Amino acid sequence: MLNVIIVDDEEFARSSLYFLLQENCENVHICGIAKSVDEATELLSNFDVDLIFLDIAMPGKNGFELIPEAKNNHAQVVFTTAFDQYALKAIKANALDYLLKPIDIDELKETVDKASKVVRNSEQETDKKERLKNLSSTLNDGAEIRKLSLPNGQGYTLIGLNEIIRIEADSNYSVFHLDSRDKITVSRVLKDYEEILPEDQFVRIHKSSIVNLNYLKEYNSRNGLEVLLKNGEKIAVSRRRASIFVEKVKSYTRFSSDK
Repeated sequence: MLNVIIVDDEEFARSSLYFLLQENCENVHICGIAKSVDEATELLSNFDVDLIFLDIAMPGKNGFELIPEAKNNHAQVVFTTAFDQYALKAIKANALDYLLKPIDIDELKETVDKASKVVRNSEQETDKKERLKNLSSTLNDGAEIRKLSLPNGQGYTLIGLNEIIRIEADSNYSVFHLDSRDKITVSRVLKDYEEILPEDQFVRIHKSSIVNLNYLKEYNSRNGLEVLLKNGEKIAVSRRRASIFVEKVKSYTRFSSDK
C-alpha cells in the first residue's frame, strides 16, 4: 500500500482527488488531507508518507516550499496544478509526475502505478535525496533546469544538460547520446523533452532529432542543410525547421560572444 497525503487549499480539489483515489486506486491509503503547507508538514511528521499530491498556488506558503520536508521524509511528489507551461518544464524534469486539473482518471492511475514501482524497487536513498534536492533548488531559482532525471528501470540517472550531445527519437522512446559516449533510452517521446529543455541551447532540427548547440561544430547546405557535431556525427536539418534552426544558431552565437 502507498501512504498518500493530499495538499490543496481548495475544498473541491481536495474532495475530488480523494474520491478519485478511493474509487480507482486500491493500493492507496490516504493517511491525511491538508489545506496548507504547514498542515502538510505536520502530517509528514506523524506518518510515513510515500506520496504527496501537492498543489502549487496556495495562500501563504506555496507548494514549492514543502519540497525540503518531502526531501527529509523521502516522499515522492506529484504536482496537481493548472500552472503555466514554463513552470511545468522544471516540474516535468524533476518531480515523479504532475497532473493537470481537472485530473484525468487514467493519468491518475498511471501516476499511482509509477509511484508504486518506485517504492517497490526501493530506489537508492542517495538518488531520492539528489532528485528532490535538485527539484527544490531548481524551483527556488526560477525554474531554470540544470539536470534531468532519466528513469532507468531500477531508479533514476541524473545527467547534466551539458552532458547531452543530442536526443534521437525511436518510436515512443527517446535515446540520449552523451558526451561520455553512453546512450540512455527513456520511454518518453521526443516532444516531451523539446518542451522541457532550454530552447536557447537545445534545438529540434528534425522530427527525430534534438541537438545541443554547445556541440555544434558547423552547418552547411552542400547536401541540403545539415549539421556537423563535435563528435563527428552529421545530421540532416528538415526543410521545415531550417529557418528556425539558423535563427537559433545566430542568437546562440551572439549570446555566447557576449559572455
